[in-house]
Amino acid sequence: MVRIGKGSRKPAVALLAVLTTAAAGCSSNAIQPAASSVQDPVTVTIAVSTPGNQTYLSLDIAQSLGYFAKQGLTVKVVSTTNGAQNWADLLSHQVQGVIGFYDHNIDMRAKGVSTESVIQLNQAPGMVELARTNEASTITSPAAEAGKKLGITGLGSSTEFVADYLAVHNGVQLDQLHPVNIGIGSTFVAAMQNDEVDVGLTTEPTISALLAKKAGKIIVDMRSIAGTEAALGGPYPGTALSFETSYVQSNKTTVQKMVNALSQALHFIQTHSASQIADEVPAADYGAAGKTAYEESLANEIGMFSPTGLMPADGPQSVDRVLSAFDPSVEGHTVDLSLTYTDSFVQAVSTSTS
Repeated sequence: MVRIGKGSRKPAVALLAVLTTAAAGCSSNAIQPAASSVQDPVTVTIAVSTPGNQTYLSLDIAQSLGYFAKQGLTVKVVSTTNGAQNWADLLSHQVQGVIGFYDHNIDMRAKGVSTESVIQLNQAPGMVELARTNEASTITSPAAEAGKKLGITGLGSSTEFVADYLAVHNGVQLDQLHPVNIGIGSTFVAAMQNDEVDVGLTTEPTISALLAKKAGKIIVDMRSIAGTEAALGGPYPGTALSFETSYVQSNKTTVQKMVNALSQALHFIQTHSASQIADEVPAADYGAAGKTAYEESLANEIGMFSPTGLMPADGPQSVDRVLSAFDPSVEGHTVDLSLTYTDSFVQAVSTSTS
């Protein structure tokens, strides 16, 4: 496992190099001109960290039920180790899009890089912070995390964003945290069981696996809108489909088709039971715990999936407030939040699919 100490909280060198290049021709308030295109592509490559994570369920459904194919698209998924790598791949043009947390769009705009989300797949993070079982009597909230080893999926990931805010909001300074990259799934569970971290932030089905093994105790639950607002003081829209703004401008037909397919997937999730949904995802997504545990964990967080694909009211403002509390790239910077997302493709779904 890769360990990150408290003195190493800067973005990876590779991502910094990509950002420097990408920022050279754009600013946080200027959308890039569209490149000329004779015909929109029919193959789209998307970066996703840790496939099988339930926060990406709509992508799995759109693939397995053939919604992309019905739109005439071939969607290739590139698996990365964490959310930060997704965006590095996007900006180095190894992929065209990212399915990951919306919050990165604000972080990117603050750095002068033009990206935007085009459909909001989840209306809550679906994250839970857990204390290791033999630390649960002393770590009952993020306020007790000073000096503790904090498990995250990766440096610069949204799990780190949210974990940092929870700590700072509860009176813990960032230099008092000891972040440790432990990924997700079996590596996260093993880290908790082997006392390699004291507290960690993760998603389903890793949450349920930890609870089943009695390896952790929940101290913050953001699998619902209510739980998210209680923890973060407002909404925090999670997973979205995002592209560079220049790609959106140049490939509007393809982007619309992507949004059409994902909108169908969101509708399927809203109109089917956890058991019916589990029947349609790859068996590999169930993990070692099996299908029944997958269904149970999905039922626990079914409310995090967006019923519409639209950006929640006050969502961008709330995310900006959270990031401004700890992220030096965002703190003190004015970001035009209207440029970090668009609802126009979602609003056009009914007419484009009729």
